[in-house]
Amino acid sequence: MLQFCRFLRQHQFRITTDEESDALEALSSVGLRSGLEFSLVLRSILCKDLSQLRRFDDLYTQYWKELERAVNSKIKEQPVEQAKPKARPPSLQVLKDWLHGGRNSESTEMVTYAPGGAGQHKDFSVFVKEELQEVLRIVRQLASRMAQRPSRRTQSSKRVRHLDLRRSLRRGLRFGGEVMELQYSEPKLRRVQLVLLCDVSRSMELYTRFLIKVLYGFQRTGQRVETFIFSSELERVTRQLKEQDFTKALRRLSEESAAWSGGTEIGHCLHQFVSEYGRRLLNKDTIVLILSDGLDTGNIEQLEESMRYLNRKVYRTLWLNPLAGRPGYEPTVRGMQVALPYIDHFLAAHDVESLRNVRV
Repeated sequence: MLQFCRFLRQHQFRITTDEESDALEALSSVGLRSGLEFSLVLRSILCKDLSQLRRFDDLYTQYWKELERAVNSKIKEQPVEQAKPKARPPSLQVLKDWLHGGRNSESTEMVTYAPGGAGQHKDFSVFVKEELQEVLRIVRQLASRMAQRPSRRTQSSKRVRHLDLRRSLRRGLRFGGEVMELQYSEPKLRRVQLVLLCDVSRSMELYTRFLIKVLYGFQRTGQRVETFIFSSELERVTRQLKEQDFTKALRRLSEESAAWSGGTEIGHCLHQFVSEYGRRLLNKDTIVLILSDGLDTGNIEQLEESMRYLNRKVYRTLWLNPLAGRPGYEPTVRGMQVALPYIDHFLAAHDVESLRNVRV
């Protein structure tokens, strides 16, 4: 069924992992008596418009016929073996976990606090380039929207936006004081510095694979970008992420960075960033983007003080929280409650689809 959803994606069906999970839930809940009912359940969940409804039946038939032929040919090739005891099928929760985190064992991973301790080197050899190009494309669009901000100064504009009375009157002097042509203006754009601060503590480990792609994508946009990772200590990784090749960037991060999967001390690390880099990087042409779940076990007073300083010094403060995409999520942890009053945009970011929905 999961392979069938991937097959539909190849034919321009925009299917998210949540919809795959809903389809599995529906199939386990509805008492199916025929292949037609199976098809109708999938069609009701996976089709979003009329054109997809018209194409679904043909694609459905095509896929399952090809799959049946492939299975039959494989059975013919295999030698006859003695019957083996049937393995216990994986539970629906395990399938959901696999959809969201790539796990396929019966054990369930839980996001937990990381109380402290030094970080460790991270092995990125298992990382693959799946969806990398899509992440780079979305990040490039997002960075282009964030790259400039309007200033109080204006410039002449050919678009009908804001009437410039002063320029219109001066233009009218050519015609004896008669205003014959209206002049318009628009704000000048100022180039923005982007600062990324990514939480790579133990509680964020489930999302590391996705967040690394986001950081790499922002660093490859050609904009003014500075990138930092933190857990119990802050570390600058701008140089490592400037590699042209994604694999080389992962190798450098694996070999040179030791902040991975350490304790969760957001307040201490933000205070460290403000102290060491604040004077050079933070001003009214800076946007600070924090990627973290907010599960801080460190000094809450330092977190509030640092967030207040950022809010006062920079143009915008954005916080992307992977947990915010979960149904019914509420920012009830102490770290998020302290930080929220100083955040301009609080958004979800846990997969490609949530990144696509980010609006700034």
